[in-house]
Amino acid sequence: MEREGGGGSLFFRGLQNRSHEKMKLRTRKSTLYLSQQKSTGRGGDLLGENIYLVLFTIALRICNCFLVQTSFVPDEYWQSLEVAHHMVFNYGYLTWEWRERLRGYTYPLIFASIYKILHLLGKDSVQLLIWIPRLAQALLSAIADLRLYSLMKQLENQQVARWVFFCQLCSWFTWYCCTRTLTNTMETVLTIIALFYYPLEGSKFMNSVKYSSLVALAFIIRPTAVILWIPLLFRHFWQEQRKLDLILHQFLPVGFVTLSFSLIIDRIFFGQWTLVQYNFLKFNVLQNVGSFYGSHPWHWYFSQGFPAVLGTHLPFFIHGCLLAPKRYRIFLVTVLWTLLVYSMLSHKEFRFIYPVLPFCMVFCGYSLNNLKLWKKPALSFLFLSNMFFALYTGLVHQRGTLDVMTNIQELCYNNTNISSASVLMMMPCHSTPYYSHVHHPLPMRFLQCPPDLTGKSDYLVEADIFYLNPLKWLYREFQNDSTLPTHLIIFSILEEEINPFLISNKYERTAVFFHTHFPERRTGSHIYVYERKLKGKLNQT
Repeated sequence: MEREGGGGSLFFRGLQNRSHEKMKLRTRKSTLYLSQQKSTGRGGDLLGENIYLVLFTIALRICNCFLVQTSFVPDEYWQSLEVAHHMVFNYGYLTWEWRERLRGYTYPLIFASIYKILHLLGKDSVQLLIWIPRLAQALLSAIADLRLYSLMKQLENQQVARWVFFCQLCSWFTWYCCTRTLTNTMETVLTIIALFYYPLEGSKFMNSVKYSSLVALAFIIRPTAVILWIPLLFRHFWQEQRKLDLILHQFLPVGFVTLSFSLIIDRIFFGQWTLVQYNFLKFNVLQNVGSFYGSHPWHWYFSQGFPAVLGTHLPFFIHGCLLAPKRYRIFLVTVLWTLLVYSMLSHKEFRFIYPVLPFCMVFCGYSLNNLKLWKKPALSFLFLSNMFFALYTGLVHQRGTLDVMTNIQELCYNNTNISSASVLMMMPCHSTPYYSHVHHPLPMRFLQCPPDLTGKSDYLVEADIFYLNPLKWLYREFQNDSTLPTHLIIFSILEEEINPFLISNKYERTAVFFHTHFPERRTGSHIYVYERKLKGKLNQT
């Protein structure tokens, strides 16, 4: 009995042990399954990418923002921050484009919202008004960088995506532009994010409504943005099986909503219904008014503009074009199409082709991925050469027009006689920012240069009349001593020519700011600030 009972107990123990082993095995399997879920999940991700990569990109663009302390073109202030300042604080200056309703309020509204929040919080100091909008633009550019990386990881693999990401981050022109409050910068940001949702072979996040909404928003902000997207939109339409559905249920509703949004915003601020996108295209494309501000030969983008913007990426771009798969042919077509269309317009600028750079980075990254020999020297050359141009253009070239604004800020906030102070900027028009960088209703004046919209053959703007004979202009303009400004701001090249006026009216130089190593015809290497000294000794600023 004992033996039988013992055998039975052993039998049941064996069953228990086997059952326990199975349970342990199932537990181990379950644990392994959970660990795989954790490794492939999105719990530690942000924007669909590793959180450390996201934080690194944001931190880099914030550093980028603070390491760009130079001016590029007037539009980064006069078509964004100056308009936003006028919207919120009800003083400032709006250029002729706003009087003619060529520009829309959608983009300045972003910065006006920031200004309004700062004002309501009582934190609208001049430094915050300068830097917060730029930091906001830097954050948007960081998101665009990450979207480009995510797109390439879907289309190719992580290795190719890393090289494209590297090329994007070390591009000197991207570094120079991506934190500036330019409509071209926002156009580039929206283009990259829209491309993430564009229906490309291998993309997992294609969404026609999302990408077309972003394209429409880019068009609202800068109407010429549609030029770049024409080949991509045509390709999508050609490959789409349900073409009528694409137009009627996606493109038309998106276009209607975004255009209505733009019309309502502009109706609020202009006070009348205005289709600014039509006005913009009519003046700049059909009537070619932009040529008033300079013209270039048709080949300029191919011979100078595009090579300068790409910089040392150019050989890698050409190499990548030869190696990249056929599915990227649409990117190359987009780049060439954009360059060709812009070449037909007489007025050309580097920033106009900024939105094609991300497309070029795809080919550059593909080139680096396929390099076998000389990869490390190539990487070192690409990084160091771009950092040199980025730091020089960001910290040295054309910084004087921003530095001189600190002098005006000190005049406003550290001067007991501010009520009698006034400033005249005798420089090419829109050389400096204006009230967005002063934030004080100080009487200021600059030489104006609105284009002729009446068709006069002998039309001259105020700036041109001044530079024909600066001394004569000054004596004619200020015949009465009581109308003389207390402060003059000039480029160094002008000092010798107007010196008799400065001496006779007791102006003395109080500050000098370095501007550029490459002065142009109407500028100089330095900017001088003169103050009218009627009594006492010279007080250095």
